[in-house]
Amino acid sequence: MIVRVPGSVRDVEAGRTAPADEGNGRLVAWLCLVGAVSLVSFVGRFTGGRPPKDAVYRWDTAVGEAVTFAVILGVALVIAGGLSWRETFALRRPRSWKIALRIMLGVLIGVLVLSRVLDPVLHAGREQGLAPSGWDSARAVQFAANFAVLALVGPCIEELTFRGLGFTLLSRYGRWIAILGTGIAFGLWHGLVYALPVLTAFGIGLAYLRDRSNSIYPGMVLHVAFNALALAYAVSV
Repeated sequence: MIVRVPGSVRDVEAGRTAPADEGNGRLVAWLCLVGAVSLVSFVGRFTGGRPPKDAVYRWDTAVGEAVTFAVILGVALVIAGGLSWRETFALRRPRSWKIALRIMLGVLIGVLVLSRVLDPVLHAGREQGLAPSGWDSARAVQFAANFAVLALVGPCIEELTFRGLGFTLLSRYGRWIAILGTGIAFGLWHGLVYALPVLTAFGIGLAYLRDRSNSIYPGMVLHVAFNALALAYAVSV
């Protein structure tokens, strides 16, 4: 019988301990994934590759984002190959939904306040270019498809990648290394400059929530709600 403990990367099989560099190899692979996506995002940002203003009303946006997230999930699952998915991705009930909900509310309010304070200076809300400038009822189906990908699928896969796999791999070096490390990586992942402080703060908040709840599910709920509210607000103004 093989028992895998992702945090310490120890395999117990007939009393033998697996080489410690197995965990380091997985961590390097995860860092390469994050680094590759971050690099592509920043290159696109600085070469003027902003999405069109009607990006969330286009089929190609939904398809492109869905394919991208599918590839990211596939790579994350390959990196976690041989480990318990339940433990590696924290696919378990939180210690307490009551405590988790309090932290979720605190993180949401904190990020909204920080965004409000910084937006007059950085105008981060305009940088990514995915937020629509109003409602287009003629393309409601396309918007629904993009909403599903950007507000439902994307956040869940990002939580699995960062607060799941990344947090587990970094936690062997300490909980705050995992919290701050995945938070900073999450901020860089989006390839945005002006929005980097808010995204990093959000990532740290999600990682803190993951640490306190010992589960990925509260972070998924908060991340989905945040993206959904952002898109809903964008089409309502």
